[in-house]
Amino acid sequence: MRLPAAVLASILVLAFAPRHAAAEASWAADAVWYQIFPERFRNGDPSNDPTRASLEWPIRPSAAWRVSPWTADWYARADWEKELGPNFYADGVLDRRYGGDLQGVLDKLDYLAGLGVNALYFNPLFASHSLHKYDGDSFHHIDPTFGPDPSGDAALIEKETGGDPATWQWTAADRLFLKLLGEAHRRGIRVILDGVFNHTGRDFFAFQDLWRKQAQSRYRGWYGVDSFDDPQTRRIEFDYKAWWGYKTLPIFAASADGNDLAPEPKAYIFAATKRWMDPDGDGNPADGIDGWRLDVAPERPAKFWADWNAHVRAINPNAYTSCEIWSDASKLIAEGRFSASMNYHAFAIPVKGFLVDGRISARQFAELLERRRNALPAGASNLMQNLMDSHDTDRLASMIVNAGLAKYSDPEKIDYNTNGISGPPPLYKIRRPDARERAIQRLVVLFQMTYAGAPMIYYGDEVGMWGGNDPDDRMPMIWDDLKYAPQAIDPRGGPRTPDEVAFDGELFAFYKSAIALRGTQEALRRGEFRGAGAFDEAKTFAFFRTRGAEKLLVVLNRSEQAQDVRIELEPAGAANAAGAKIIFNTLGPGAKFELKTGGSALQLRLPPIAGIVISL
Repeated sequence: MRLPAAVLASILVLAFAPRHAAAEASWAADAVWYQIFPERFRNGDPSNDPTRASLEWPIRPSAAWRVSPWTADWYARADWEKELGPNFYADGVLDRRYGGDLQGVLDKLDYLAGLGVNALYFNPLFASHSLHKYDGDSFHHIDPTFGPDPSGDAALIEKETGGDPATWQWTAADRLFLKLLGEAHRRGIRVILDGVFNHTGRDFFAFQDLWRKQAQSRYRGWYGVDSFDDPQTRRIEFDYKAWWGYKTLPIFAASADGNDLAPEPKAYIFAATKRWMDPDGDGNPADGIDGWRLDVAPERPAKFWADWNAHVRAINPNAYTSCEIWSDASKLIAEGRFSASMNYHAFAIPVKGFLVDGRISARQFAELLERRRNALPAGASNLMQNLMDSHDTDRLASMIVNAGLAKYSDPEKIDYNTNGISGPPPLYKIRRPDARERAIQRLVVLFQMTYAGAPMIYYGDEVGMWGGNDPDDRMPMIWDDLKYAPQAIDPRGGPRTPDEVAFDGELFAFYKSAIALRGTQEALRRGEFRGAGAFDEAKTFAFFRTRGAEKLLVVLNRSEQAQDVRIELEPAGAANAAGAKIIFNTLGPGAKFELKTGGSALQLRLPPIAGIVISL
């Protein structure tokens, strides 16, 4: 397949592109990100709910399968699940569907705007039979069950030749997404999509054709085929490269020299990218998405990403691109020309060690932050997505509840995930957090809102949701207009004290106020970061954020006791000490914080597990 003109033009643009693309996406420094897992956010249109026929093939549940009740005890199992076997995590939970859709997001845009969110990251929206959609059927259509007319969309898609953009249709789900995009933009909310450009599902149009026609398929160059089937034998010899060996996730082929993606899937990805970034094709990207989050980015060559990022910015110079990488992101950001990354390595993991687990010292925390932040390309640190949890981790609240399970050998090997898809280990606590644990959560959130980089909230954290790793991190969103059954079942079979499941208005109000603080203080979004003290014995960490005349001091006490600390303000000086004022704290009105000035220093007394922001 010939490379489209847009691909060739983007490669020419690349030759003149800057080493790092952060400047084009400078708006991301002001972002408060909110991650939405679409199937579990809100069921706004029950008429489009998934059917049994829409499940992954082969379909395991019996004809008794039904969409799961949104407000049920997460660990309660329907009869059709029990028919599959006794194990909650192996027998049925991945076959559940709750009916979350785009109408549900549309209905809750005002909720998000009211919280203070101004940037959305959607987990994959593209057509797929799975609940997570990381095994796409295409990258140019929204999943029909997220839109108002699933059967009509399926009929439209049947008219296409998938690899030929000239044949692509606009389905009802596609158009509803464009409506959502317009409504988000009207509220000042930007939107990025999850691009899974490393692999597809087996129902992807190109792989389906390859499966049927083998070496005669027009798509034979799209995948890493190890052997084609021999029709003269009864065995199936067809074999192909798959992500981490999972045959449900075939990988796109690399170029002949291994330094790029094969030209055919590359051209398709570039065309799909343009479709969502400039839907009407008029050269004005205002009607398109504002950027992308790129799945398993280290598994594709940097040259592919550099070419693709050039293509993205040829369409929209202000587009934001964030790569998923759990290790040091600095090289991938620079060589792949990304704006930034999901900030596991330089934010979430150090914060887990100090604020969540309390297992590394304040000084070790400060050193990790500084070293990893300074390793990033110039301009990237304020654009990083500072998350604590996601669809791939324990929820923040449950990380805190289970802090004692983390294993530590040295500060460089912080134990970030303590359970996985096979289910929580015997000692893992699946209960609701208590008051002390919520205080730690508020401390973490304050750090998210005040540290260099853009905070990212995983849906539901702000209303109190908890849960272990996948699938427990993907429970249906808690809404204040729904009444939920308590969680009363332990999937491991042991006894459990029931936990109330309800919208936590107090926690929501805290998140909203912390987001508002970030919004009103430019120093927190774009200011210089400078350490002000790391006090090991007091388990307290302090830092300055400054921009022009705006000077702020943030102090975090992770200790279980009240702590007295002295903060030197030089070079801010004695004048700033005299005008020091606490403008925010994690404990709310009535909390007792002491602030005394003396020369060019501040003497502070902080209650246990508490943080403050001081205006200087």
